[in-house]
Amino acid sequence: MANIVQTLADPANIAAAIVAGAAFMAVVTVATPMLASDKLGSRLKAVSERREELRKKSRAQLEKGRSIRNKDEGFVSDTVKKLDLQRLLNDPNVQNKLTQAGLRGQTPVSIFYFCRFALPFVFGIGAFIYSSTTGVLADTKLALVVAAAAFGFYGPTIYVSNLVQKRRENIMKSFPDALDMLLICVESGMSIELALHRVGAEIGAASVELAEEMALTTAELSYLPERRMAYENLARRTDHPGVKGVAMALTQAEKYGTPLGSALRVMAKENRDLRISAAEKKAAALPAKLTVPMILFFLPPLFMIIMGPAMIQIAGYMKN
Repeated sequence: MANIVQTLADPANIAAAIVAGAAFMAVVTVATPMLASDKLGSRLKAVSERREELRKKSRAQLEKGRSIRNKDEGFVSDTVKKLDLQRLLNDPNVQNKLTQAGLRGQTPVSIFYFCRFALPFVFGIGAFIYSSTTGVLADTKLALVVAAAAFGFYGPTIYVSNLVQKRRENIMKSFPDALDMLLICVESGMSIELALHRVGAEIGAASVELAEEMALTTAELSYLPERRMAYENLARRTDHPGVKGVAMALTQAEKYGTPLGSALRVMAKENRDLRISAAEKKAAALPAKLTVPMILFFLPPLFMIIMGPAMIQIAGYMKN
C-alpha cells in the first residue's frame, strides 16, 4: 500500500500522466474532423436518387405494366424464400420496426429473418465449443447453449428496437426547432413542399435523420395519390406522439382549409413542452444513476486521499 501511494504521489508519474492525457486529447481533436463523414449529403442524395428512380419506374409501369418494386435477390433472400422463414418466424411488426429504424425495402426484412434463423445455431454451436474446451459441467453446458441460442433468436429484435429508439430520440431533439423554421417558411408564403425541403436542408446539421424524413415526405407529396398518405407515412416512420399530432394537423389543414400557420404554432409549442418534460425526467433520474459510479470511482480515491498520509506515517514508524 505504501509503495502504491508513493508511486501515485511521485511528481514524475503525475507529470507523465498529464502529458499523456494532453497528447491524447490533441490527437483526438486533430483526428475527429478528418474522420467525420458527410452523412447528410449522402442521405439526401440517396433520397433524391430514390425519388427519380420511383418516377422512372412508375412511367415504365404505366407503359409496360411492370412492377415498380425493387428485386430482392441474393443468397440471403433465396434462403428466406426456400425455407419460407417469413411464415415460420412471422413477426407482424417487423416491417414497421425496420422502417422506423431507417431500414427500408425488402432486403432488410430478408436479412432480419435470416439472422433470426441462423444466429441461434451459430451462437449455440459457439457456446457448445466454448463449454467443451473449458470443461464445464453437463448441466451448465446445456444451460449455456440454450441461453446462447435464445440470445441469437431475440438478438435481432433487440438490435432493431435499439436502432428505433436512438433514431427517434435523435429526431425529437431537433423536431421543435424544425417546426419553428417550418412555421416561418409557411408564414412567409412558401408552400408546404418548399417549406419541408428548405427546413430539411437547414436542419441537417443538427439531425440527419430528421432531414431525411422531411426529404422523404417532400418526395412522397410529389408522387403519392393523396397528400394525406405522405403525412401518415411520416407519423408511422417516427412513431412519436408529437409527430403524429403534427401530421394530423397538416392533414386537417389540407382537408378543411384551416390556417396552417396557427396549427404549426400550437404544435411547435406542444413539442417544445414535450422536450422540456423529457429533459426534466432525465434530470430527476440522474441522482439514482450516479449512485453506483460514485461508489465505484469517487469513494476509493477519497479514502486514499484521507488515509494515505496516515498510512505513510505508519509505514515510516514500522521501518524505524
